[in-house]
Amino acid sequence: MKKIQMVDLKGQYEGIKNTVNNSIQEVLDNTAYINGPQVHKFQEELEKYLNVKHVIPCANGTDALQIAMMGLGLQPGDEVITADFTFAATVEVIALLQLTPVLVDVDPNTFNIDPKAIEKAITPKTKAIVPVHLFGQAANMEAITTIAKKHDLFIIEDNAQGIGASYTFANGTKKKTGNLGHVASTSFFPSKNLGCYGDGGAIFTNNDELAHSIRGIVNHGMYQRYHHDVVGVNSRLDSIQAAVLLAKLPNLDTYNNARRASARKYNDAFKNIPQIITPVTHTKCEGICDTCDCHVFHQYTLKVKDADRDALVAHLNKNNIPCGVYYPIPLHAQKAYTDKRYLESDFPVTNQLVKEVISLPMHTELDDEQIAFITKTVIDFVTK
Repeated sequence: MKKIQMVDLKGQYEGIKNTVNNSIQEVLDNTAYINGPQVHKFQEELEKYLNVKHVIPCANGTDALQIAMMGLGLQPGDEVITADFTFAATVEVIALLQLTPVLVDVDPNTFNIDPKAIEKAITPKTKAIVPVHLFGQAANMEAITTIAKKHDLFIIEDNAQGIGASYTFANGTKKKTGNLGHVASTSFFPSKNLGCYGDGGAIFTNNDELAHSIRGIVNHGMYQRYHHDVVGVNSRLDSIQAAVLLAKLPNLDTYNNARRASARKYNDAFKNIPQIITPVTHTKCEGICDTCDCHVFHQYTLKVKDADRDALVAHLNKNNIPCGVYYPIPLHAQKAYTDKRYLESDFPVTNQLVKEVISLPMHTELDDEQIAFITKTVIDFVTK
């Protein structure tokens, strides 16, 4: 059996080596390292894939989220509601812009932001909602869109983990994540479903005026060289990273299908183990059928019941099986984001999830032998 890895970037590279190398070589040959033709080509191809009017590439996913908020013109003191159970970057940029983060609890099954908690948290100062499509599954955008329209709020999608996933509304309309709100951000960090070989990110919107504003913000506030019309930042996707993404984008659906296939095998192995709660989706097909793309399994995350999660982590590591706990500490309990407004009783689900969740290896190169070994090791531990 080959070595098990949490993410097998080398194995994935071997499958597209010539395409990636040739794409990078084009950049080296034309020496347009910043804002070169590969950046523009990738932007166009991603717009087609997402069916969104505007893709604005930038330096990383955190910048993308910050720039999206800057483009909307949010002002210091404005309240922005987001999930307590997510990576810190989501709330980090809210704080950096001197906006007021408002953390709320999540759904116990999908791990995504709870629309009922959003509704409860809205005040006259609330200006935006940031749903995170956590672990690769779209948040409940039907309910979130209804709330946003009712209260005239912006929806800023954090799509760092969900690229390639789709959401189907009750009326049958189906859209890719990143094309469900007023503006969206994503990350192309190497381990993402669509990852480059360094840092990278992008902002998506269908609003022409907002796209124009964002294009200035990412480039020092310039639309014409040395004319600074808005306060901006320096956040550009370099041409080499764009070349890598150009090579990988045509494979994104294939990669996501491979992740779903591995998720099915995990689910089948664990289905009769009461100590293991496998990922739950909000669609009838459970997000893992051959035709469904509602979940792209950026992470395959279990809940461990009536067993010691931390001891399981140690057991897996002892058996050379990498795993992750995403996330071990809620944002409301992080030193940087503690606030007297928050009560522990506001976050019963999140406080329970941080004790139970564990993510198993999930990537495009997982094989049956590896999955069999991983699942047997988990089952042997929780049933002993």
